[in-house]
Amino acid sequence: MNAPTDTSLMRFGVGQPVPRTEDPTLLMGRGRYTDDVNEPEQAYAYVVRSPHAHGVIRNIDTEAAKAMPGVLAVYTGQDLKGYGTHKCIVPLEGLKKPARRSLMTDKVRFVGDPVAFVVAETPMQAKDAAEAVELDIEPLPAVTLASEAAKPGAPLLYDDVPGNVAIDFHFGDREKVAAAFRDAFHTTTLKLRNTRVVVAAMEPRAGVCAYDAKSERFTLTVPGQGVFAQKNQLAELLGVPAEKVRVLTPNVGGSFGMKAPVYPEYVCIAHAARALGRPVKWTDERSGSFLSDHHGRDHEMTVSLALDKDGRFLALKIEGYGNVGSYLSVVGPQPPTLNAVKNSVSVYRIPLLEVSTRVCFTNTSPVSAYRGAGRPEANYYTERLIDEAAREMGIDRLELRRRNHLRREDMPYKAASDMTYDSGDFGGVFEDALKVADFSGFRKRKEESKKRGKLRGIGLGSYLEVTAPPNKESAVLKFDAHGENEGGLTLVTGTLDYGQGHWAPFAQVLSARLGVPFEKIRLVQGDSDQVIFGAGTGGSRSMMMSGAAIAQACDQAIKKGKDLAAEALETAAADIEFAEGRFSVVGTDRAIAIAELQKKYPGKLDVSHVTEVIPSAFPNGCHVAEVEIDPDTGVVEVVRYASANDFGTIVNPLLVQGQLHGGVVQAIGQVLMECVRYDETGQLLTGSFMDYALPRADSVPPAFGFASHPVPATTNPLGVKGCGEAGCAGALTSVNNAIVDALSEFGVRDFEMPATPERIWRLLRKS
Repeated sequence: MNAPTDTSLMRFGVGQPVPRTEDPTLLMGRGRYTDDVNEPEQAYAYVVRSPHAHGVIRNIDTEAAKAMPGVLAVYTGQDLKGYGTHKCIVPLEGLKKPARRSLMTDKVRFVGDPVAFVVAETPMQAKDAAEAVELDIEPLPAVTLASEAAKPGAPLLYDDVPGNVAIDFHFGDREKVAAAFRDAFHTTTLKLRNTRVVVAAMEPRAGVCAYDAKSERFTLTVPGQGVFAQKNQLAELLGVPAEKVRVLTPNVGGSFGMKAPVYPEYVCIAHAARALGRPVKWTDERSGSFLSDHHGRDHEMTVSLALDKDGRFLALKIEGYGNVGSYLSVVGPQPPTLNAVKNSVSVYRIPLLEVSTRVCFTNTSPVSAYRGAGRPEANYYTERLIDEAAREMGIDRLELRRRNHLRREDMPYKAASDMTYDSGDFGGVFEDALKVADFSGFRKRKEESKKRGKLRGIGLGSYLEVTAPPNKESAVLKFDAHGENEGGLTLVTGTLDYGQGHWAPFAQVLSARLGVPFEKIRLVQGDSDQVIFGAGTGGSRSMMMSGAAIAQACDQAIKKGKDLAAEALETAAADIEFAEGRFSVVGTDRAIAIAELQKKYPGKLDVSHVTEVIPSAFPNGCHVAEVEIDPDTGVVEVVRYASANDFGTIVNPLLVQGQLHGGVVQAIGQVLMECVRYDETGQLLTGSFMDYALPRADSVPPAFGFASHPVPATTNPLGVKGCGEAGCAGALTSVNNAIVDALSEFGVRDFEMPATPERIWRLLRKS
């Protein structure tokens, strides 16, 4: 990455709203994405995909394709048999993990399953030849819903996976939970479907691979969420030592979990590059993305809440199905199992929790992490239950939440999820949200809507997320003693920016701690040769993990600097203090700036640091949405939106609000319009933007109210908690609750997402 050009930026500390450093480059169209990367003499590839959702491969005839103009090779699964299989890393005992190869040889299990790979001199020659590959596939019956896949007699995807159940997951004490429900004064139960969504990143997946025969080394350029993990995954798949693989990632146009793993296509281009002795490039088309990218969500749950006569929560039970699609992705089974457990008790005192999920294979695209990866879903179940319980018991929904909030003095608190919350003021955040949303003024706004013939509803939803599974992270500080960035600093991190804007907040921490000018700080993330360790970006972990690594690396640099300054100033290291970028002798005016020190001792200040394991944190908040519904057309509009959030220490308020807005809009899209649909044969019916709706500017309110109620985390040096997925967690619930509130006068207590005009219109006509 190039240094920013605005040299008026000198020093920014933690807490200042600094614009993203990347924006001038990206907004002027000067970004460099994977498809912008071209290697000398590169060939081009195209993937042949199965047109059937389920079937036995009888034959793949490639002869006609090989004879077409410009074609260099056509590969099938037989050519790739020596490579490894794609892994699932979720630590669930008893999880069945059928092997997935990069090109299938025996069966196909979803429409889009890759079966052949064509390489030619030009993209169009590769595409034309792909159409000439003749597939003889014997179709089999297909199943697309997890609940249907688990039924007796359903088509089996794998002979060694009875009932298509990858795992029958259970958490909690069945007997205690059953007793709590048996003895409860009141119980509330809802059936909730969390619909399947397409990630629809701005940038489709792509890859360019070159192979150096002399060093026997692969260099793969690919969009992702962390080059260190992708390097190790690819090396394992190719069966080579990790040092024989280099992964480069330029700018990335969105991911939200989808681009994190190594996909089959990347193995194919690596194989072709080595076999042909020239670089090979593959760029997916949008239609291919709809078919082959990992999808998100897709859970069918029955959720129940037990309460005593005063409305105190006694137990929460979640049971149902999680759809992982045709193959296990790297983390596919985690959202409906482990993450449902960790996040569902949220900000409340819920003594008992039981989660039972049958995770099932279906003839659909694999499902994996999607912004929140089970966190929004889990909070959605709880908040929908609370609203419904309040209606059934005749208790104000605000009061019911207040009665059950954990209090600040309860911290640290061991929740029924086995998670220990270190910090939080959930009641304070809740009250802040009501104020910023002007909840008390809703009745007046409802009357105004009624005069215009509109139904108006208000919904709220608290959330708590368990962010960033405990892991290590790295930071490398390279002090630039000479050259164009003299007096500056290069930071190498193991996390990777795929749209969040890492550069500015990382530089803010460095500038505040070391006194290095903001514009003198450079960032390197996307080169596995320079990253010493990296768990990548995901789970709202970047500022927590990389921030901790940066802070600790700064401490080490200051310690080194004191020793060097003592030598330079001819005094004892114990007499050196550091502040505002200068090392000085205590009680004197003798000092040396860090820029002078790094020039005097080139390389001596450099630090390569890997943290110990950093624990999770618990961002939380309350979101309030208001909707208007046109009863004549069923159109739903989100007309007001506000939230209060505890993200711990906020390094950059501007970026935090931007992250929040993005998550909110994604959830609004799922609630109002987004939904993947398959027909009974497993054909994707929503395979393009003609069939699959995304939110646009007129789908969201003109402004978002925002309040910050920070309670710094105690689990990391900066006290940050993560914010990248919070918008989804708050909006999925609050917008749903607002729609139900608007429809409640018609007796509607729930609806299946998405709330399309046709569905809402029919609900109103049935009432």
